[in-house]
Amino acid sequence: MTAEFEELASLARTTAQEAADLIVQMRVESVEIAGTKSSATDVVTRADLAAEDLIRRRLLTARPDDGFLGEEGDDIPSRSGVSWVVDPIDGTVNYLYGIPYYAVSIAAQIEQNSVVGVVNAPALGQEFVAMRGAGAWLNGVRIHTPPPPPLSAALVATGFGYEARIRDVQAKATALLLPQVRDIRRLGSCAIDLCAVASGALDAYVESGPNLWDYAAGSLIAEEAGAQFTAVPSVMEGRAVLLCASRERFTEFADVALACGY
Repeated sequence: MTAEFEELASLARTTAQEAADLIVQMRVESVEIAGTKSSATDVVTRADLAAEDLIRRRLLTARPDDGFLGEEGDDIPSRSGVSWVVDPIDGTVNYLYGIPYYAVSIAAQIEQNSVVGVVNAPALGQEFVAMRGAGAWLNGVRIHTPPPPPLSAALVATGFGYEARIRDVQAKATALLLPQVRDIRRLGSCAIDLCAVASGALDAYVESGPNLWDYAAGSLIAEEAGAQFTAVPSVMEGRAVLLCASRERFTEFADVALACGY
C-alpha cells in the first residue's frame, strides 16, 4: 500500500499547494464574502468556493473514480474505494481578517479511514504531510510528538462554533478546564491545532462540533507523529468532541476534558 499512499500524497500535496497559492493571491486582490453557513458570523468567501472548485477538478481529473466530500459543494460517491475529504480554507474567519492561522486541508480516505493527510498553511509557511503507517513531516522534516508535561503545565487548544447554543456549552466547559492546565489557546483552525499537537507547538486539543473535513487530514498527521486522537459523542446531540494529546497523557487529558462538559 505504500506506493499507492505515496501516489495519493503526491497528488494531495501538489493540489493543496496550488489551492494555497490561489487563496493567498485572492487575499492580496480582495476578500469577498459569498454567503453564510450556520450563522450570520459563519462566512464563506469567494476564495473558499474557488479553492474547493480547483481542488475538486484537480483530484477528480487525475482520479475520476474517486469520491469527494468538501465543505462547500456536493458530495460525490467513490467507485474506486478512495474518497477525498477537503476543507479549502480551514479558518475562514482568520483568512477574512488577515490572521495567518488558516490552511488548505486534504485527506484521502479508504473505508472511512484517512490514509493520507496534507495541511498547507501558506501564511505560516508550513506544509504538514502524513501517510498511514509511514509517519508525518513538517516542511519535509520528520516530526514526533515530544514527551508531554504534567497536565497542569499543558498548553491546550480549543475552538468555538458560530451558533450561540454551541458557544454557550463550549465556553462553560472551557472555563472549567482552564484552571486545570497551563493555559488555553483559541487559534481558529482545527487542522492547524491538530498539526501543532503533532509538532509539539501545543500539548493537547479539545473541541466539540468540528466536521469531518476539519479534522480528516490533521488527525492523521497527529497520530502519525505519535499523538492519540479520538472523536466521541459530545454532550450536544448529533455533535462529536475531538480529543488529541500525546499517548502518554491522553487518557488523563480526555477524562478531565470530558468531565468539564465538552
